[in-house]
Amino acid sequence: MKLYTLTSTQHLPISREEAWAFFSDPRQLAGVTPEDISFEMIDEMPEPLHAGMILRYRIRPFPLMQVQWVTEITHVSEGKRFVDEQRFGPFRFWLHNHRFTEIEGGVEMQDTVYYAMPFSFIGRITHQLIVRKRLEEIFSFRKKQLQAYFGQMSSSRTADHQ
Repeated sequence: MKLYTLTSTQHLPISREEAWAFFSDPRQLAGVTPEDISFEMIDEMPEPLHAGMILRYRIRPFPLMQVQWVTEITHVSEGKRFVDEQRFGPFRFWLHNHRFTEIEGGVEMQDTVYYAMPFSFIGRITHQLIVRKRLEEIFSFRKKQLQAYFGQMSSSRTADHQ
């Protein structure tokens, strides 16, 4: 099994508490996900985010392909970090670590996703041709939406790594 990693870091001019309140609420995902993915939560979310929570979504990762995605919140460190892992969905393996660190003038938000494709050789080719680019587009869209929503840190204090 080939394991891939995607990391996205963004600096936002908000407190870690504000970032946590926003990102620990899965209902916010629809607003930071490209419209063509047709992101939809299936169940109401109980409050607050906690380890063991199961979340179900419907997504359209590619035209004419709708899937149900079930994730479990496996780790929560209040205000600092949470991890979601796919239980059922389009990947063979998916672990998404969300980390929030206070920095001067705001918060650094870092997403690290570890994932593997299904279907062995075909999955690796699909990853090279389509999936990696699509995931990068989703994270890029998210960055733009978050910048529009929260504003941008001054360029002297921010760096963008991907």
